[in-house]
Amino acid sequence: MSLYLYLFSIFKRTMHTTLSKLPPGIDARVLVINGEDVISRRLMEMGMVPGVSVRLIKSAPFGDPIEVRILGYNLAIRRNEADSVEVELLRTQS
Repeated sequence: MSLYLYLFSIFKRTMHTTLSKLPPGIDARVLVINGEDVISRRLMEMGMVPGVSVRLIKSAPFGDPIEVRILGYNLAIRRNEADSVEVELLRTQS
């Protein structure tokens, strides 16, 4: 079973999840950033806007913060901040 099909089965037949639940090394596309607070606005100012590709690089030993790759740079954000970012998994070339 390919990695894409495995992830497809995990996410209950939809390829939408939040950035905080994205497995490491998987590419995704930002769909929406929920919320109108200061943190959501700051994420958008740093380039996390709908349509941009993002990849979870790694998470800290206890799971918080996480490191994501976006627009050619690495960004560390808290897991609760990543909960507000909805993403769509991208099909990998295999």
